[in-house]
Amino acid sequence: MNSNLSANIIDYAVTTPIKNRMTRFLCAGVALFVVGGGIPSAGADGSNGFLPNQIIVSTVPPNGDLNPYGVAFVPEDFQRGNGPLQPGDILVSNFNNSSNLQGTGITIVRVSRSGAVSLFFTAMTPAPGTTGNGLSTALAVLRKGFIIVGSVPSIDGTAATVRPGGLLVIDSAGNLVSTITDPKIKGPWDMTLLDEGNQAIAFISNVLTGTVVRLDLSVATNGVTVTKKTVIASGYQHRGDPAAFEVGPTGLVYDPDRDVLFVAATEDNAVFAVQGAATRTSSGGKGSVIYRDVTHLHGPLGMAEAPNGHLLVANSDVINSDPNQPSEIVEFTKQGQFIKQLSVDPAQGGSFGLAVRANEETAFFAAVDDNTATLTVWKISLSSDDQ
Repeated sequence: MNSNLSANIIDYAVTTPIKNRMTRFLCAGVALFVVGGGIPSAGADGSNGFLPNQIIVSTVPPNGDLNPYGVAFVPEDFQRGNGPLQPGDILVSNFNNSSNLQGTGITIVRVSRSGAVSLFFTAMTPAPGTTGNGLSTALAVLRKGFIIVGSVPSIDGTAATVRPGGLLVIDSAGNLVSTITDPKIKGPWDMTLLDEGNQAIAFISNVLTGTVVRLDLSVATNGVTVTKKTVIASGYQHRGDPAAFEVGPTGLVYDPDRDVLFVAATEDNAVFAVQGAATRTSSGGKGSVIYRDVTHLHGPLGMAEAPNGHLLVANSDVINSDPNQPSEIVEFTKQGQFIKQLSVDPAQGGSFGLAVRANEETAFFAAVDDNTATLTVWKISLSSDDQ
């Protein structure tokens, strides 16, 4: 989106359920703005204080790429090799180039735990008149040391010249290892992973076909191989848009306990649940609607799960637009009950990608603002002693 989640990763080895610690995860929205100074851990008197800590950093790399889309945390047991990434770092993919042409961004930036920003990956610049890159919200990190990012390229920055694209596999040092393309991958717009170490499952939303494909992956020290491809959901509305570039299924959250994939469908203006996501052998259609809210949903985009089990979804403001509710991230239950919302920008079209990382005591919530090309990170205490 020219004026605009997450990838989410379920990690059986390191993720523990954190439920009922907070009644409203987005209470972080009352935080004060602290620009570029890192994430402070305590006040001057040594206390943790009441207000959650927050930083805002620019996501613009040296080449001037704009429109940050994907957000992903580096997991605790990431096999970094000789690369720069550290557990807790955040990666952000850029969709536009410095001229703000959509589908032409070629960079991923790294935001360290201290808030320092550096360039992590630069894709090959396409030749004039050809397509390539446009790094989308489909961004995720595998524990074995690989990053996967979607590419939805355009020649001239419009939907008229959009191409199917594919997935780029990048190593821990920021080098391109391989590219994954397939007729079932057309416009990889967002992604979530079930990471089991040597094996993984990637769920990909295709904005050009209105489908979701499941990729079974074999993960070795030298790369990632697709062993099976299955379309597990289909029928979501999708179209090109002069402002939003492409509109269709976007945010994905996988619940491994229930084997359910939640799908944020922008044009449908609803969130769906697809049953048997990791095991089904054919499409389940759109699945069942779990959240449809004309008051608070304005074209749902990137989506993540909060530590309390609620879902967080960004709004595009392209569908069911409401200028009085700009750039909102909405928190709701998996049963479809609205909880709270938080605006990331006073203008419309700012919210898009978002991600959450949590342990027993602390959660980090990161979300981009496409309007200002920035990333905001909130540090939120989950300790019962601080409640």
